Amino acid sequence: MTVTAPADRRFLRARVKPGRRHGAWQARLRGARVVVIASLLGVAVYGLVQLVGTSGMFTVTRVTVRGNTWLAAGEVLALVDGLKGENLLSTSLHEWRRRLLESAWVQDAALRRLLPGTIDITIVERRPIGIGRVGGVLYLVDERGSVIDEYGPRYADFDLPVIDGLAGTAAGGRGEADTRRAALASRLLGALRSQPDLERRVSQVDVSDPRNAVVVLDTDAVMIRLGDDQFVERLRKYIEIAPALRERVPDMEYVDLRFGERVPVGAPPRAPRGQPPSGG
Repeated sequence: MTVTAPADRRFLRARVKPGRRHGAWQARLRGARVVVIASLLGVAVYGLVQLVGTSGMFTVTRVTVRGNTWLAAGEVLALVDGLKGENLLSTSLHEWRRRLLESAWVQDAALRRLLPGTIDITIVERRPIGIGRVGGVLYLVDERGSVIDEYGPRYADFDLPVIDGLAGTAAGGRGEADTRRAALASRLLGALRSQPDLERRVSQVDVSDPRNAVVVLDTDAVMIRLGDDQFVERLRKYIEIAPALRERVPDMEYVDLRFGERVPVGAPPRAPRGQPPSGG
């Protein structure tokens, strides 16, 4: 008698072929390939570095200067003396820019590399707003009151007003002005820049009082007190009413325009009858 028993899957032989043991060899092969490739890249980089270091194509042979007006190109090149002959790619442009900024005329500078062997320099110069007078010496000053250079025949083409009252402008020959006084002078002259007819007439500015700018015109010795705002409006008002004021006060010394319609006028004190005026 034949008895058929159900097959028990737990006792069936697994129909899976054993895997090949090549994983370790493949890993070693991949590692060897990486080592070979890295070595080849290292050799290539070393060769490129050697080429860059020895090729004349990457030696700075020319320096160009742009953007300079009052600072001569030769003066700019003197500030970066030694740049020629440097490696174009490895030289530090940041360090050369720092040297350029040591000049009082240079407000900003940008350097860029150009092939073959050229460094291009673009200069932004400081803008003088006036001629500061300190201790009888004249200096070109910018909008911060900082000294640019001592004023002399070289700058005779500058048509700028003389600025008094910038205390500390040239301590030890150079330095920073009082910031409030410099700001007042900068605002005043900045406002007049949009009015060329007025700007040309201003010959002297006094900012000894940081809340009251005093202006003297080129054909008028009267000290015009303008305060710290409305410079253009107040100066035009003075020009308009000056003839009438002179009729009433021929020898006026100052006019104060800070109080709207009320315009105080100052004149030298009158000497007693029979005595000469004070000062002769």
